[in-house]
Amino acid sequence: MNEQEILSVLSKVGAVITDSHVVYTSGRHGAAYINKDAVYPHTAETSNICRTIAEHFKNDNVEVVIAPAIGGVILSQWTAHHLSEITRREVLGVYAEKTKDGSAFVIKRGYDKIIAGKNILVVEDVLTTGGSVKKVIEITRVAGGNIIGLGVLCNRGGITPQDVADVPKLIALVNVNLVTWDEVDCPLCEQNVPINTNVGKGREFLARKQ
Repeated sequence: MNEQEILSVLSKVGAVITDSHVVYTSGRHGAAYINKDAVYPHTAETSNICRTIAEHFKNDNVEVVIAPAIGGVILSQWTAHHLSEITRREVLGVYAEKTKDGSAFVIKRGYDKIIAGKNILVVEDVLTTGGSVKKVIEITRVAGGNIIGLGVLCNRGGITPQDVADVPKLIALVNVNLVTWDEVDCPLCEQNVPINTNVGKGREFLARKQ
């Protein structure tokens, strides 16, 4: 699938939101959003997207795919499944979890032993600042994993390999340049455009403002 085909799938399942007032995980505001959660209920579309990611890394000797929980777990499983089919050898799918305070990621459940000494592909749905996936890459390296690349559904922040701990290879199926603003500079706030509480961190933003 090429970029236009991926965008068509995202639009079909209602994952592309425009003309809204969204608060991103980073705290910045914007008018558009890629709602990856709208994709996951559609298993055929999710599988096809992950197969496209897998195709980009089929010659990189990937042994394990890891992703940040929660949504990334689905991408990890499907991408590992397709890599196993393509390469005709088992590729494992695991995930990293947030710590209780949400400030970092940990690799538990014995997955740290699985990734030690292995070639690791990291997958993620949407890159905005790259902060979460950078933490996963770093903790994977600490556990002894050899990061061979990062595959993402959508890069909406213009993230480069240098922004995410110098991954050797960064593949994004879709690149979207979304305009964002700091809260204090947000023209939508100034115009009193209602915050979207269905996606992003709008609900938390409003709760903090009360």
